[in-house]
Amino acid sequence: MNSQVMLALPRTEAARTRRGIGLCILAMLVFASQDGITKYLVKDFSIAQLLMMRYWVLVVAAIGYAAWKGGLRIAARSSLPWLQVLRSLLAIGEAALFGWGLHYLGLSESHALLAVFPLITLALAGVFLGEVVGIRHWIGALVGFAGTLVILRPGFGVFDAAALLPLLAALGFAAYNLLSRKTGQSDSFATNMLYMAVVGTIASTCFGIPAWLPPSPVEWVLLGVYSVAGMIGHLLLIKALEYAPAAALQPFNYTLLVFATLVGLLVFGEFPDTWTIAGAALVLAGGIYAARVR
Repeated sequence: MNSQVMLALPRTEAARTRRGIGLCILAMLVFASQDGITKYLVKDFSIAQLLMMRYWVLVVAAIGYAAWKGGLRIAARSSLPWLQVLRSLLAIGEAALFGWGLHYLGLSESHALLAVFPLITLALAGVFLGEVVGIRHWIGALVGFAGTLVILRPGFGVFDAAALLPLLAALGFAAYNLLSRKTGQSDSFATNMLYMAVVGTIASTCFGIPAWLPPSPVEWVLLGVYSVAGMIGHLLLIKALEYAPAAALQPFNYTLLVFATLVGLLVFGEFPDTWTIAGAALVLAGGIYAARVR
């Protein structure tokens, strides 16, 4: 009987990991689609207004979900409240930086730089999650960093300061992923969702109200799709991190670069140049190598 139980455990764990991977890939597709809408809207609206709209939708959904799952009082109880607040601020900060960058850069270029975030996640995993980070992980990180330099080309007269925005967003997104894994181990899904929604709504509204511009009917529709997509993407990612370890998901986070490149090509007619493709290939190779080694 004991042997049967022991044989069943790996299968259960493998099934949970596969489910987490599937949710992660779906989240990346949603994020890429949302970023396409962001690039269109950021031409006429401030990123503060866009985030405010997105978080207003999220907070309504979060309150409703928390009430359905046992009440707001229960959902508001967190064993790691300050980490929840920090995680929520990182989520809105990362989105603001990346959206700001889209005003100046193409989708493929922005996501090629953002793609370094799994490597940052691996480098910081030992600090936040107690995961072992060996020499091969650092080799993968160096390869990915080399790819970032290829994209940026500092010293060749083509460096764009706006490229620092997606790099800073990558750092914030990496920290957000780690803290989501940490809080997901002790707090419920409703608690994670409620904290992110409330903190993000307060922060975004403080900056969004002064920057408000009235949208047209078509823009209202796009803002609605953008807001719902942002909520769904983050909730899928939170759920994926509940099912699978952060390190196991890292190679599949790179599907975001693939999806974003396709959106940029099909919607905006953008095609990455040779340097961006070469740099992105190095980032991908480094990240996949670092995530697969033991």
